[in-house]
Amino acid sequence: MPHADVIGELAGRVIVITRPAGTAASFARQVRARGGVPLLLPGLALRASEDIDAARTQLRAALRDDLLLFTSPASVRFAAALAPLRTRATVLAVGQGTVAALRRQGLVAQAPTRHQDSEGLLDLPALREIGGRRIALIGAPGGRGLLQQRLVDAGAWLREVWVYRRTAPRLDRRHAEAILHLPASARVLLSSAQALVHLHDALAPPAWKRLCAATAVVSSERLAAAAREAGFRRLRLAASAMPADLLAAAR
Repeated sequence: MPHADVIGELAGRVIVITRPAGTAASFARQVRARGGVPLLLPGLALRASEDIDAARTQLRAALRDDLLLFTSPASVRFAAALAPLRTRATVLAVGQGTVAALRRQGLVAQAPTRHQDSEGLLDLPALREIGGRRIALIGAPGGRGLLQQRLVDAGAWLREVWVYRRTAPRLDRRHAEAILHLPASARVLLSSAQALVHLHDALAPPAWKRLCAATAVVSSERLAAAAREAGFRRLRLAASAMPADLLAAAR
């Protein structure tokens, strides 16, 4: 294990990153820059929509709607792979990471600053008077359905455009071995309830028990409740799901 004299605010602490497979490289670099030791344990795998042609057709129609709601940085990446994101619509994003992804596509988006989730998004001024407006939700199937229900209840005409899908990750013996040797001082960064479920299902009981002996750093009160129910006893609440906020809470 790392020596205690490692320089940096994380001082050699093991940081378990549960972001989707193939998306955590930048996050891992941030952990190392702070003196931590990243351990990649993907809780999700992201795949393109099963019907690419249908998704492209729906996206092109959505770009002519009044408001576009992007639910994650992945939703921007997969949408941009289907069609150029040129639109006159008001663009909303669930969090600052999604705002940054949209900016790279040339779009300016509004996003909640405090609660970067469905509740925070629904509090934005752009969603207060939406009766009769055409709104496109761009993301992946699944989730709580809260956002969709509230928009429909408010009288919006809702279009759901699924540009990608979330699936269970492929964990192998190396992942299990790394978790079985995880120190109790480790931090497990959690920003997805679905990832939490996948990890619980994929890990054998001894590995899961060892993971739960670490401290979970969660991005919302809702996720804190889910982590506690899953077996974590020590939790820290981060300000958001942004890497900087998760790592600040992990110190």
